[in-house]
Amino acid sequence: MVRSFIEKPNCIILAISPANQDLATSDAIKISREVDPRGERTFGVLTKIDLMDKGTDAVDILEGKSYKLQFPWIGVVNRSQADINKSVDMIAARRREREYFSNSPEYKHLAHRMGSEHLGKMLSKHLETVIKSRIPGLQSLISKTIAELESELSRLGKPIASDAGGKLYMIMEICRCFDQIFKEHLDGIRPGGDKVYNVFDSQLPAALKRLQFDKQLSMENVKKLITEADGYQPHLIAPEQGYRRLIESSIVTIRGPAEAAVDAVHAILKDLVHKSISETLELKQYPSLRVEVTNAACEALDRMKEESRRATVQLVDMETSYLTVEFFRKLPQDIEKGGNPTHSIFDRYNDSYLRRIGTTVLSYVTMVVASLRNSIPKSVVYCQVRAAKRSLLDHFFADLGKKETKQLGSLLDEDPAVMQRRTNLAKRLELYRSAQAEIDAVAWSK
Repeated sequence: MVRSFIEKPNCIILAISPANQDLATSDAIKISREVDPRGERTFGVLTKIDLMDKGTDAVDILEGKSYKLQFPWIGVVNRSQADINKSVDMIAARRREREYFSNSPEYKHLAHRMGSEHLGKMLSKHLETVIKSRIPGLQSLISKTIAELESELSRLGKPIASDAGGKLYMIMEICRCFDQIFKEHLDGIRPGGDKVYNVFDSQLPAALKRLQFDKQLSMENVKKLITEADGYQPHLIAPEQGYRRLIESSIVTIRGPAEAAVDAVHAILKDLVHKSISETLELKQYPSLRVEVTNAACEALDRMKEESRRATVQLVDMETSYLTVEFFRKLPQDIEKGGNPTHSIFDRYNDSYLRRIGTTVLSYVTMVVASLRNSIPKSVVYCQVRAAKRSLLDHFFADLGKKETKQLGSLLDEDPAVMQRRTNLAKRLELYRSAQAEIDAVAWSK
């Protein structure tokens, strides 16, 4: 049991041995040498000096000749059992001790460093020296512990407020943290936002390129649509209605790539929402709030997707509802090319004529595709990306304002074990900060 205490490096060892016994057999000296071989924290105390046999003394020991320690030996004379029985107080006992060493011829020259009072002063002085030497290490250890406690408290998050206003403010702050992380993904501060650009730079152009306008504008289909557009009255100069039908039937196929771009961006934004949720540390401690924020954000993205789909499809429909007049005015007329208007309508539908119509329509459709390739991304970004950055959680915030304290509290459903852990850490942190302040004061006074 003794060893378990004196093994600690901060422990001061009092190796007490009776003067009327052989030091070679002293257990105190033996065990102190084992745990403190250099004697840096061992004080030798010799007792029962007054009980030594006549003709013998402990001068060699006290002078460190027979057994040397780093600190000088200190002799003490304690109360005897008879003194204790007579209720001799400690003041009288200390006085008798001083008189003993002062009046004994053997110990008179050592009297200034003998006795219990001197032992107390030596121990106090040594303890002060040890404490001062340990202060830098203690300061470092306490600072490290404080930093660890603060880090864990920060990871656990702030404690839940008790009033409705505090709960609402806390939820709003957590949501703002999530919203900021989501914006950072879109703005390139965090990864993921570049995938939106990839939709417009790669996926949309590739989808537009895969549209098979050549099949739509085959001579057979051109002849069929122009004939149907003429009805009972064949066209006189240029088959305007035929042109319109050919153009409209080609442009309407662009809806597919346009809607695919809307869906692709929507999927990217949803993925960024889930990433942002997982990266918002404050949401990890409140599962119900995390679910509500995730659902609210995804519902908002769904609404934005539908709005974007309508706007983007409208861009395509606009191209079919009004054709560029200047383009048609430049069309060559048969009569200007030397055609004979008296020819049969079936003569006019020869391969060369149909091929020229198909080439003209393809040229116009290509012009429209080039225009939509630039305008579709603008519509998608405005209706989805910018809208998400601007008002992703607006509906959620509006609903929050209508909730009562109990409903707000249900969103902040923290684990009771976490709450208790936070309380315990806060108490420990307060104690360590108090200790740091006191040790710093001692260090400065030094």
